[in-house]
Amino acid sequence: MAGQVYRAGDASLVVSAADSAAPEGAAAAGIVEQYDLSNVVGSMRDMVFRVTSDVRPFYEIGRRYPTHLRPGVVGITGGAERAVVNGALLRLMLGDGAVSPPGSANFVQPSFNVVASLSSSASPDSFVKVTLFGVTFDSWHYHVPLDDFVLERVTFQALRIAFEEA
Repeated sequence: MAGQVYRAGDASLVVSAADSAAPEGAAAAGIVEQYDLSNVVGSMRDMVFRVTSDVRPFYEIGRRYPTHLRPGVVGITGGAERAVVNGALLRLMLGDGAVSPPGSANFVQPSFNVVASLSSSASPDSFVKVTLFGVTFDSWHYHVPLDDFVLERVTFQALRIAFEEA
């Protein structure tokens, strides 16, 4: 993985339900089944993953410098622009809020897994699979320019991230 160069244009998006037992996962599983999202949903452009950790120093009484660092909350956020318009992903973001009126006053936002397979044109037999677990969409931006492609941009938060080299 360290010796390869991967480009954003080489990524594809596959959506799968995170945890079908949880209410958020059950909502996502229903959408995945309804829209048959078991295959590649689309290609991604300008995808970004951010992993942040709130590391805090611990100071003992009477010490000028911290004695050790304590791990804090790990946050995984990101976003992607796509050149493919897919209403199923917008329905995933809204959950029951996509229907008018919503089925109940309190509804869950679906959570799901995103699998991005990155390949390199230099070695087509190897690829890296990046899996984001428990993803929920934060925002959805739909841009209709005058004389260019229609683009969608999405931002999200995730619970965990995993890299797997194959």
